[in-house]
Amino acid sequence: MESFFGFAINIIITIYLVIDSKKYGKSPVLWGILGFVFGAIALGIYLIKTDRKVIGWIVTILSIIGYIAFILLVGLAILIAMAGFS
Repeated sequence: MESFFGFAINIIITIYLVIDSKKYGKSPVLWGILGFVFGAIALGIYLIKTDRKVIGWIVTILSIIGYIAFILLVGLAILIAMAGFS
């Protein structure tokens, strides 16, 4: 269920970037691919590039913090699994 939620968010971000990039004269194909692959980080960078800097920086920083937290949690889970629960 969680993977479906993440996939759905990336699809929504991709659709938004493709539609909105045409308004600002940006390449919709490029921003669509970036939005699908990188998700919220690409959205934040796009918002910064289109002069919506405050919300762009907020989205970028929060997504980077989220990715770092996810990596740390996975690393902690691997460490606990390798060390055992004793």
